Amino acid sequence: MTQETHKKQTVGILAYGSLISNPGEEIEKARTEIIKNVMTPFPVEYARSSSGRGGAPTLVPVSSGGAKVRGQVFAMDFSEEEAANILYRREIGKVGEFAKTYKRPEEVKNSTVLVERLTNFAGLDVVLYTKIAATIQPLSAAHLVRLAIKSVSRAKPGLDGITYLRAAKESGIETALSPAYEAGILEETESVSLNEAYRKVVTDNS
Repeated sequence: MTQETHKKQTVGILAYGSLISNPGEEIEKARTEIIKNVMTPFPVEYARSSSGRGGAPTLVPVSSGGAKVRGQVFAMDFSEEEAANILYRREIGKVGEFAKTYKRPEEVKNSTVLVERLTNFAGLDVVLYTKIAATIQPLSAAHLVRLAIKSVSRAKPGLDGITYLRAAKESGIETALSPAYEAGILEETESVSLNEAYRKVVTDNS
């Protein structure tokens, strides 16, 4: 066998949402490099209402609308199978529960977490990412604003929609609806920043 035959497959994880700012302990320990300013090869939008975030809008791939956004790729010191398991556990909130492994489901529902793969992407052989169904209808900035503000009183601290939007913005992520979504929150709360908007909503709900 040649040296090329023995070459280890390079594997990465594509982050385009909260995974950037909060990858979880397993990914943080296993990643060997962060490849920044990688555009997603598919459009994403704040198109899913997350039950784990009090109904807040979260970023997911969409088949229409949205925009390709600036993400990151984490190069991983793991096989593709191991990286898929780690990514899956992070997505379902089971980081560190090693018995939880990814198996592609035969039936796909709105709540199903899929781990998809890209080949020869960002300089790596295989790059994995999660795909979950878009559930927000109608998908409009006004609807996102309502969901984000409501989520502040429903979600655990730091998991609400306003905080999620702020983190995505700080990571350089901008979708088709981002500008109107942010502007709507600021207008509704009579604020000049998302930090101020969050504080006002918390105060109003206390």
